[in-house]
Parts: sequence; structure tokens; C-alpha cells
Amino acid sequence: MDDLQDRPPGLPGVDHRIVSALRACGADPHVAGAARALSRAGEHGALWLAAGLAGAVVDRRRRGAWLRGTALTAGAHVASSTLKRVVRRPRPTHVEPLVGTVGRHSFPSSHATSAAAAAVAFGALGSRAVPPLAAAVCVSRLVAGVHYPSDVAAGAALGALTARLGARWMTGGPA
Repeated sequence: MDDLQDRPPGLPGVDHRIVSALRACGADPHVAGAARALSRAGEHGALWLAAGLAGAVVDRRRRGAWLRGTALTAGAHVASSTLKRVVRRPRPTHVEPLVGTVGRHSFPSSHATSAAAAAVAFGALGSRAVPPLAAAVCVSRLVAGVHYPSDVAAGAALGALTARLGARWMTGGPA
């Protein structure tokens, strides 16, 4: 664990301590394995895009809504990736990461953005499995040591807001 003198003050210090504590949970091989699997599944929103497309295949009556929800989820991911390039916050360096990352910037978490967008969009279509799985993906990024809690919170807020703003369009109502 890190030295007290190395912790930044205020909210950054809280972020720092939470990452340290949750990354320590990854010392358990089962927890580490789950964090790795969830992180990999959520890369580029792949898990949620697959879930949305599966919903469109299975629920023919609401195929359009599932496809629009998938588009909202993808759009949220793109927005997050774009914002990440503007903010350019570095990833945590005080813990050893459990997974590799595509980029070196952490704010906001694109995994959390696409997970929250999928939770809101697909949850509105009755999916009960997506919201808890989305929460697990968000936590996995902290256990993996590749994001600060504020990265995950901001990403989740961005994803939920994106899906909520597109809810009428998704369900076939006026935008």
C-alpha cells in the first residue's frame, strides 16, 4: 500500500485511498479473475452491444427499441472516449493494474459510461440482468486499479444521462 505522504489532499486523496483499498481486494485470485473478465467483456462497450443485438433478435416485437438502445449505448461510449481525450486525466499509478488498457487517460471511465447507458436503456425494456451486471463492470474497473472512483462516477452519470435523454427516441416516441 502507499505511503501517507504520497496521498494527495481532498477529493483526489479520497479517490486515491478508495482505489488502493479496492485494488487490494484483487489480491484474491477469484476477485482478480472476475475483475479481469468483466473488464475485458466491457472493452469498447462490446458486452452491451452484444446484449442489445441479442435483445433485438429475441424480442422481435420491440426490435427497433433494442437497436435504438444499442445505438444510444454506443453513442454514450463515443462521447466518453471523446471527453477522455479532452480531459486527459492520467490513470492511477500508485497501484499495479490487473488489466491492460487501450489508452492512458482515465476520466471518464468509458466502461462505466457504456455500462450505465445499457443499464438505463435495456432496463427500460425490462432487462433485469443488465443493471447489476453493469454495476459489476463499474466496480471491476476500480478493483483492476485502472480508474479512480470519480472516473467511474462521472462515466456512469454520462451514460445514464445519455440513455435517459434518448429514452423517448428509443421507445419510438418523439425525441
